[in-house]
Amino acid sequence: MALPYTQPLDGNGRPLELPYPPGATPVTGDSGNVAAATATATLPGVAGQTTYITGFEITASGATAAAVVTATVTGGISGTLHYTFGAPAGVTAMCTSLTITFPRPIPASAQNTAIAVALPSLGSGNTNATVVAHGFQL
Repeated sequence: MALPYTQPLDGNGRPLELPYPPGATPVTGDSGNVAAATATATLPGVAGQTTYITGFEITASGATAAAVVTATVTGGISGTLHYTFGAPAGVTAMCTSLTITFPRPIPASAQNTAIAVALPSLGSGNTNATVVAHGFQL
């Protein structure tokens, strides 16, 4: 007979924050370095399990001309999420990173469904754009 799950407590009796629920498998997705093209990080779907996204990061350098694009998170239960991301003019200038940590994990729209975070091309002269997504499968 399995024992019921009990969340561990710290020395003051407060629940410890656990990175993942019991039985979850951590997953990450990475676009790699992309130049003047769409950068996409994907958390894969797995048969019989649901993928959850807990957050993502977008980093990039500038482009020949300044650009403002819309990054998206697709595959989640609530539909597509949109985030505005700006790149400065100047190929060696750094963009302000976009770091999102969801207050609660967002599940995929169904079991065996991937969740993807995509950053559109920042334009000509852009040599570095990266997206990293993290979550778990359960």
